[in-house]
Amino acid sequence: MPPQFFQAVKQLIPAERYFDDPLATLAYGTDASFYRLLPKLVLRVESEAEVVALLKLANQHKVAITFRAAGTSLSGQAVTDSVLLVLGENWQQREVRGLGEQIRLQPGVIGAAANSVLTKFQRKIGPDPASINSCKIGGIVANNASGMCCGTAHNSFNTLAAMRLVLFDGTVLDTEDSASVAAFKDSHAQLLAALSALAEQTRADETLCTRIRHKYRLKNTTGFSLNALTEFTDPIDILTHLMVGSEGCLGFISAITYNTVPDYPHRASSLLVFPSVEQCCQAVNVLKPLPVSAVELLDRRSLRSVEHKAGMPDWVKQVSDNACALLIESTAVSSQTLQQQLAELRAVVQGFELERQVDFSTDPVVYNQLWAIRKGTFPAVGAVRETGTTVIIEDVTFPLAQLAAGVARLQQLFTKYSYDEAIIFGHALEGNLHFVFTQGFDDPAEVLRYDSFMQEVAQLVAVEFGGSLKAEHGTGRNMAPFVELEWGSAAYQLMWRLKKLLDPQHILNPEVVLSHNPQLHLQNLKPLPATNPLVDKCIECGFCEPVCPSRNMTLTPRQRIVTQREISRLQATAEDSTRLKALSKAYQYAGNDTCAACGMCSTACPVGINTGDLTRALRADNNRRWQGVAAVMARHFAAVSAMARVGLKAGQLLKKVLPGWHQAMPTVSRKKLTATYNTTLADITLTPVIYLASCSSRVMTPQANSQDSRSLMQVSTDLLAKAGYQLIIAEGLASQCCGMPFQSKGQFAAAEQKQHELNQWLMQKSNWGQIPIYSDSSPCSLTLQGKLDPRLTIIDSVDFLYQHVLPKLTITPQAEPVALHISCSASQLGQSEKLQQLTAACTGQVVIPEGISCCGFAGDKGFVLPELNASALSNLAAQVSKCSRGVSSSRTCEIGLSRHSGLEYQHLVYLLDQLSA
Repeated sequence: MPPQFFQAVKQLIPAERYFDDPLATLAYGTDASFYRLLPKLVLRVESEAEVVALLKLANQHKVAITFRAAGTSLSGQAVTDSVLLVLGENWQQREVRGLGEQIRLQPGVIGAAANSVLTKFQRKIGPDPASINSCKIGGIVANNASGMCCGTAHNSFNTLAAMRLVLFDGTVLDTEDSASVAAFKDSHAQLLAALSALAEQTRADETLCTRIRHKYRLKNTTGFSLNALTEFTDPIDILTHLMVGSEGCLGFISAITYNTVPDYPHRASSLLVFPSVEQCCQAVNVLKPLPVSAVELLDRRSLRSVEHKAGMPDWVKQVSDNACALLIESTAVSSQTLQQQLAELRAVVQGFELERQVDFSTDPVVYNQLWAIRKGTFPAVGAVRETGTTVIIEDVTFPLAQLAAGVARLQQLFTKYSYDEAIIFGHALEGNLHFVFTQGFDDPAEVLRYDSFMQEVAQLVAVEFGGSLKAEHGTGRNMAPFVELEWGSAAYQLMWRLKKLLDPQHILNPEVVLSHNPQLHLQNLKPLPATNPLVDKCIECGFCEPVCPSRNMTLTPRQRIVTQREISRLQATAEDSTRLKALSKAYQYAGNDTCAACGMCSTACPVGINTGDLTRALRADNNRRWQGVAAVMARHFAAVSAMARVGLKAGQLLKKVLPGWHQAMPTVSRKKLTATYNTTLADITLTPVIYLASCSSRVMTPQANSQDSRSLMQVSTDLLAKAGYQLIIAEGLASQCCGMPFQSKGQFAAAEQKQHELNQWLMQKSNWGQIPIYSDSSPCSLTLQGKLDPRLTIIDSVDFLYQHVLPKLTITPQAEPVALHISCSASQLGQSEKLQQLTAACTGQVVIPEGISCCGFAGDKGFVLPELNASALSNLAAQVSKCSRGVSSSRTCEIGLSRHSGLEYQHLVYLLDQLSA
């Protein structure tokens, strides 16, 4: 790579978005596929202008460029050993047109976020990939992703209304801008003429046209979108539709306008278990024209993989070995229409022999349980795989009439190659099957087994059945060697002509989609060495990344695990001590210090991994020398709290000269913490509740300019009294702690000691569990889950307010909107809906900022590592600018939220108390 290229790039991209160090290139060199390449340079791009300038430089110096959105791609299309351009956070613009009939999106918008803004119109984008909560629009379009309900009619190709794109030479074309189109037609007349000529030649070749029509009646993402040449005559339309599914090999998509599709509010689901695959697939053919939105096939191995999971029906274990199931969903615009559709479907179902059946249900509990069966299959295989192996999910399409034969033949190949754990599930209406198996790549014999298996799969699907080797996951490196086998020579050479026309220097994502290397799918295979049992089951899918507070600052959970795996590999092999030292040193800040250890990653992870557990384990190893200090602090916790109070008082006095002190900093209560056993409302009999106040609420009171300066303890006492409860501040509270301050730093012994002491204290004060306990902080409540005597009834404040207080209050709602922060702890406690309903009782408009699942304050990190909090909340202020105030359920979180929003955030009890009688 020419030095002049690096020098020019450094003039263009700020240092904080320019990465060439071992840690960053390793971390970004991984996507969700089973391939890994280490980029020489990673650039986080934040504007189209930067992309234009970089493409011009790349052309000038003949440097290969690969684009990366979310990196959830499964076929190796988002890795490179050259330059990787990663979308930053400034690609979030979205514009809803009309009543939601269209939406214009930049490539950095997460798919689910696009649907979120369309919800009120009962519309959605057509593609619905399983990764929609983490994948981004750029990747959805570039891979022509589909999903369970999308089929072929609603994919990006068929719902594309307009596009803004950047070609290899840096030229921008916006098809919604007539001036842009006119200028492009003038400057690129030769290119458009060449596209028109290729389209005419293609349409004139009836054999090729027939093949193209056949391939796109199926779900198909193998190769480039040749149907652009047969379905359109305008070269602008041809160009934009070629970009769909091009995997970054033909240009960069900087915006897309979708024609949206209905998102019907009424739904019902059913599970039918057939005695055989043949009967199951016969039913699929009958269901195809009926009012169904999704029909998912699950073979017996799929059912077996989840039959022991909590919530699964007991009968799943009892179905026969040859059984095959269909999970069916029907949706409608009204309840009446839905019932009419269900009557039609039930009548059809009665004509089939069934082993088991769960009838169509509109009950969310029932249909969510049914879909949990389907969604649990892929993670189930990943969770039981042998450490060091990877999970491979392949993605093929059979013509629907041959679906049963295709399933049977795949199962025979599993047996032949001893993939005993392999399962088949998929989108049956389209003949689209996913099969999942585990594979090791550290043994040449294993690589040979994989290659032999895939060669037979390719012959079976593409040649014998005339299907698609990639239905929706994209060609990538995985299937690039098989494109000619599937399409034939004429179509394959046509794809190469398109590639050379739109990327004459071959710098756009080379070796992806098209390659002359027949062994490409066996090269640069990703190692997955053991590092820690806490995270060894990670499949590196990237689903965790959108919820991580450090994602825009240092590393994501996936990247932390990738780095730790490489550190472990280097330690085991001793092959490169210099690299090991560099990675270990860089990881301390990027991986360890800046991890909030909030656990939100586990809520998005298919196999439930909490990377925070790994961080705490590493901190325990690093902080062994502080165990004695932690033990002393635990024994004298009341004194530690008193010192914190002194520190806060000093800070308030010296706030004008202290760096980092800000107006959202808490003050210190002037009232001494004393035990209370009665109430001022002496004429009313109140139900006693032990008050477990967190250390933060005992020490910290609202900021200096607060509109309500009462302590959280005082407000909680006042509010609960209105509902008939007396909060008892029991003697000895000042010494109590849930253990979280110690646990978060890896001081597990001290944490366990405090939890043991708290357990004894609560047992005594609650009369051995007879009096309920009110916990005023969600983080404390989460920390204590499963840690205390089961006789104790600890109720978090959110749950207590929702269940016992709100029904007894008379609330006069305010007109102004209120910002709600659902803390990571509250989210993991399952309190999101309750918090929304509690806040909605106080205002007509609840604002929940998008993209903020953890504020990054993380206990004391907001004080000692404020940049983490600032990064996590970088887009907060703009989203809550019209709100009058903010509410949450964690005192420390509220400090950072107040600082970075311009509002004052307080515990929800303040709002409820002020607006209630």
